Amino acid sequence: MTALRIAVANQKGGTGKTTLTVNLAAGFHRRGKTVLLDADPQGSARDWARIGGSDSDLPPLHEVAADEVRTRIAQFAAASRFVLVDCPPHLQSVALGQVLGAVDLVLIPVQPSPLDLWASIDMAVAVKDARSGNPRLRAYMVLNQLDSRNALSRSMHQALAEFEVSALENGLARRAAFRSAALEGGSVYRLGGRGKSAVSDVESIIKEVLSI
Repeated sequence: MTALRIAVANQKGGTGKTTLTVNLAAGFHRRGKTVLLDADPQGSARDWARIGGSDSDLPPLHEVAADEVRTRIAQFAAASRFVLVDCPPHLQSVALGQVLGAVDLVLIPVQPSPLDLWASIDMAVAVKDARSGNPRLRAYMVLNQLDSRNALSRSMHQALAEFEVSALENGLARRAAFRSAALEGGSVYRLGGRGKSAVSDVESIIKEVLSI
């Protein structure tokens, strides 16, 4: 059975792309054989995993170059249940186009800010273009760094309803546990009680993804 192939992408930096990718990968890894591919030249997922070293709870991570992304996704999908790809941050990237042409689902993290909303318009266009060669591609926004005390956070679902790409019902709240996990080189699952609420956020996203 071919793996579920998931890309996490956004052209705008600072949206929490790697945080979402790494923690989702850890959650999926608890459900079956998972591979994490770092296609971002900045290597953030690679550096995150290196901090944890042999004690990390993350799935196997492989760095992939732009000209081999498609081949490597297919290679790992043949022997895994889940393949997650941390994408490069630029829409013009050859690698991003290759990834969108080879995955089943792209998740687009969006923080509650006007800049993130505007940047998401271009991502919606990129997804539409990718579907010409990959008609099975599904895409969803994922709200990140949500704060119930912030009016814009509370109104984000309504704002995203205006976009062609739908938003998942579940997202990530602003939690110190996500920063702690990065500093320790693992996922929020590894934090025990400190990460309980963050794990709940990640699990809710995974369950929703598996149900759509």
